[in-house]
Amino acid sequence: MDKFTTVTGIAAPMPLVNIDTDMIIPKQFLKTIKRSGLGVNLFDEMRYTPEGEEIPDFVLNQPAWRESQIIVAGENFGCGSSREHAPWALLDFGIRCVISTSFADIFYNNCFKNGILPVVLPEAAVAVLMEDARKGANARITVNLEDQTVTASDGTSFAFEVDAFKKHCLINGLDDIGLTMEKAESIDAFEKQNAAARPWA
Repeated sequence: MDKFTTVTGIAAPMPLVNIDTDMIIPKQFLKTIKRSGLGVNLFDEMRYTPEGEEIPDFVLNQPAWRESQIIVAGENFGCGSSREHAPWALLDFGIRCVISTSFADIFYNNCFKNGILPVVLPEAAVAVLMEDARKGANARITVNLEDQTVTASDGTSFAFEVDAFKKHCLINGLDDIGLTMEKAESIDAFEKQNAAARPWA
């Protein structure tokens, strides 16, 4: 998993509330177990017509936001089913951070396990960042996980809270497998000891 320390990039404004996981990645794309290749179908039903043509009005189809690394969203982002494909699709598109006033619990935790930082900020702060994001490529937002701050293009900064353990995992690029591998020496020692003590097992 890629480490997350600081991201400075274009933020896409998505003020819609209750963006659920089926909107993020529709159910027909859940057949794969690969984490790559889903970015093209991110927000599929909002990005494309039934014929597969881009919908020009959708924010990520507009030139100013095609390279977005951050989303500033309405409340309750990631609600609905618990599909892990949702953060997979966001990450594959290039999104490293989502900022909102609130997230669905399972989606929130899945983000950390997949290298995405979900930032919870008060409504007033999100409103400022949403307006900043509407400037497109002319404004870049900086998210600093080490300092736990989000800074708008004019220098206005907002502090956010994050669980210390989740922060440690993101900064060090540790998913569940990575956390287990940190204990590899202890695991190997136990297996050798157990094999000697219980050779029949």
